[in-house]
Amino acid sequence: MFDKSTVKASSISSQLLQHSSLAKQETMKRFFKTEKGGYAENDFFLGITVPEVRKIAKYNNYISLEEIIILLKSKIHEERLISLYFLIQKYNSGDSSLKETIFNIYISNTKHINNWDLIDTSCEHIVGDFLKDKPKNVLFDFARSQSIWEKRIAIVSTFYFIKQKEHKLTFKIADILMSDNHDLIHKAVGWMIREVGKKCGEDYLIKYLDKNSAKMSRTTLRYSIEKLDEQKRLYYLNKDKRSNR
Repeated sequence: MFDKSTVKASSISSQLLQHSSLAKQETMKRFFKTEKGGYAENDFFLGITVPEVRKIAKYNNYISLEEIIILLKSKIHEERLISLYFLIQKYNSGDSSLKETIFNIYISNTKHINNWDLIDTSCEHIVGDFLKDKPKNVLFDFARSQSIWEKRIAIVSTFYFIKQKEHKLTFKIADILMSDNHDLIHKAVGWMIREVGKKCGEDYLIKYLDKNSAKMSRTTLRYSIEKLDEQKRLYYLNKDKRSNR
């Protein structure tokens, strides 16, 4: 067991480095689009698997918020990732005051939560949960942001509500993002719309598709209808003689 005063950001960095892999690093660089012009241009990977990062987080939970923020602002992807695991762990075990502090840390540092895996790992557990009984203004602000990452946080945070069988917020955020031109937003919106159908009821999904499928990018539509039966999928793919977009 670690003493609270002994776990520093530098110690976490050293532990992560011990698990680095050049071969995995190259694979991750390609997978996460770090090339020039890619959405993660200049992001730096050590080449560590998610289970390895999770294990290090689990056994180093006695780390202060100040040290976690150091990791969150790191140029190294896995250090940012583990900082989010730490925040989730502390959030889950914290009182209302700590939860609010962690929520504020999260939404104040979105420029560092700057890849889809970082967002998808964390936002529903912190942003979604914190807003469960509060105004959702920040999600609407993020949906209208110029930041692709804040837009993705806005829609994926609604996964928390979908799991509570609440679908309206997801559809409201999806409406704002429907005309976005980035593939990562197309995928996220389609993913959340699909999850409404799975967890809230297919009738809600069908009703939304009937009204909005013609407005969706091809990617959003395909993600949205992925779990429908073949006849329904073909219906929406062919509806209004859609062209590929």
